[in-house]
Amino acid sequence: MAQTISKRAAQQIVETVKDICNHDINFIDNQGIIFASTDTSRIGTFHEIGNQIIASGKTIEVENDDSYIGTHKGVNMPFVYKGEVIAVIGISGAPDEVRQYAYLAQKITALILREHELEAQSNNRKEQMNYVVRALTMGEHINHHYFMEFIETYHVDISKEYQTILVQLNARYNPANLSMIENHIYRFFEQTESQLIAFQYPNEYVMILEEEKMDKWVNEFRNLASYYHGILKIGIGSKYSLIKQNQSCQTARLALHSILADKNIALFDELNLEILLGSVPEEAKEQFLKKTMINLEEKDIKLLTTYFECNMSLKQTCEKLFLHKNTLQYQLDKIWRTSGYNPREFRDAVILYLGIRIK
Repeated sequence: MAQTISKRAAQQIVETVKDICNHDINFIDNQGIIFASTDTSRIGTFHEIGNQIIASGKTIEVENDDSYIGTHKGVNMPFVYKGEVIAVIGISGAPDEVRQYAYLAQKITALILREHELEAQSNNRKEQMNYVVRALTMGEHINHHYFMEFIETYHVDISKEYQTILVQLNARYNPANLSMIENHIYRFFEQTESQLIAFQYPNEYVMILEEEKMDKWVNEFRNLASYYHGILKIGIGSKYSLIKQNQSCQTARLALHSILADKNIALFDELNLEILLGSVPEEAKEQFLKKTMINLEEKDIKLLTTYFECNMSLKQTCEKLFLHKNTLQYQLDKIWRTSGYNPREFRDAVILYLGIRIK
C-alpha cells in the first residue's frame, strides 16, 4: 500500500490543526508508524490502534491513555483516498472534545492531496506539451503512437495549417517582476486556446497556433509587444502543416532576427528585404557598417532615414525636416564626402539604405 501523502505535508497539517485546537495530532502510516506529529518525540514510534485501523478502515475512539500500545486517549480516524486507507489521523484528548478537529484534519488533508494531484497533472501536461512542441518546431523524431495519442487527448486537428510564434525575452533584461511577465505571456497564450505551448530554456516561449485564428489574435500580439517594448520581441512564422512546424519555426526565427531597434514584432509573411538582413551573420553586418556608416554622425543617420522615407524626394524631405533646399543639398553632399557614397545616386543610395536598416 503506497503512502501518497508526504511527511512534510502531513507535518504542516498537524501543526495547522493544533494551532486551532491546541491538541496533539498524529499521522500514522500504513505500517502503524507515526510519521508526523505535533509531539515530535512520538515520530517513528508504533501506534497499535493506527495499525488496526489500517486493516479495518474503521474509526476507533479511546477513553483512557495506554489502553493500547503507543496510544493516548483520543479519536483515531482512517484517511481514505480513492477508496484506499492511506493513513490514520489521531488526535489526543477527550473524544467528545476533539472529534470535530479530527474531521477538520481529514478535510484539510483531502484538500492538500487534491491540490498536489492537480499540480502533478499540470506538470505532466506541461512536460508532454514541451516534448511535442519541441519535437515539432525543431524537426526532431517523435514516436508516432505517442504523437497520435497526444493529439487525440488534446483535440489537435492535424488536417489544419499552423504557424509558430516565438516570444523571446531580452537576455540582458532581468527585472524584479520577471515572473509576472512570464505569467502574463502564459496567460495570453492560454487565451488563444492553443494546445501547443512550451517554454524553451533560457528565455523563449513557443506557441503553435491554428492559421485560421491568426487574424483574430495578430493585433493582440502587437499589443503584447508594444506593452513590453524593449523587454521582449515576437516573431511569427509562415503557415505550414502541423508536422512541418520546424519550417514555420525557422521563418519565425528569421522574423525575430529581422526586427529593427525601434520595433519588437515581425511577421515573416510581411517581410521582404528584412528576410535577407535577418539571415546575415552579425559579424558580416558589423563589417558592412564599418565600411559604410562608421564616419556618419547621428544627425546624418536621421536625415538619411527621413530622406529614404520620403522616397529620396528633396521637396518632401525639406518639408518634413523644415529645411531649406540648399541646406539639404549641403548636408547630402557632406554625407557623400564623409562616407564615400552619394545619397542621390541609386546604387550608392541602396548601400546607405541597407546600412541604415542594419544599424
